[in-house]
Amino acid sequence: MTRFVPQRQLRFYMTSVAPCPYLPGQTERKVFANLPFSDGVHVNDELTQAGFRRSQNIAYRPACESCDACVSVRIPTGQFAFSRSQRRVLARNGDLSRDLVEAEATTEQFDLLRRYLAARHPGGGMTGMGWLDYVAMVEDTAVRTHLIEYRLPSPDGGPGDLVGVCLTDLLSDGLSMVYSFFDPDQEARSPGRFAILDHVRQAQAVGLPYVYLGYWVRGSEKMDYKAGFRPLEQLTRLGWRALP
Repeated sequence: MTRFVPQRQLRFYMTSVAPCPYLPGQTERKVFANLPFSDGVHVNDELTQAGFRRSQNIAYRPACESCDACVSVRIPTGQFAFSRSQRRVLARNGDLSRDLVEAEATTEQFDLLRRYLAARHPGGGMTGMGWLDYVAMVEDTAVRTHLIEYRLPSPDGGPGDLVGVCLTDLLSDGLSMVYSFFDPDQEARSPGRFAILDHVRQAQAVGLPYVYLGYWVRGSEKMDYKAGFRPLEQLTRLGWRALP
């Protein structure tokens, strides 16, 4: 198999040590590189498959010296069969419309994000995001990306209320869920789980073999939900392997 070679050599950098946002008492450090504009699509493919995550035009992965709890995980869609409880989640959200839109920020999305962060991640690193920060998060990229909007049905036939958004990259071998947020008043719908299941369903429909979920952090309650999707593959020193 021929590997893609970027037109210029990537330069990798290390962040300084900072408190870990997932595990109390731990510190974190990341290695990162700037995605080149000309080769951004292919470089993003290669780095995502190697366990990196994208944020705007930066690809990063953990490089902590004393901890290896962060594990890159992906769902092999060809082997995935929806469980009874997962089918109930899909049915519970069957009234939602699903729209794929260009990666262009809107104030409606931003208002939903602020409500989500205030309810689910108060005091977190993203709670101070302003409008221009959100615009950069969505639009500042040279990769193949888009937004998925989930809306409630509207009684007058127009666009319903926005209840969920997912920023998703299209890779050569799958979908990478970069960031998702939802209406905190819709918890009964299990919107986070639904977004993942919907991406699996869409990947299966177009024959993409994987949905990349980013990092599962062992021991973190915030990330435990990712381990509930089986089969699930983790990136190890020997490559991608099934999560036991």
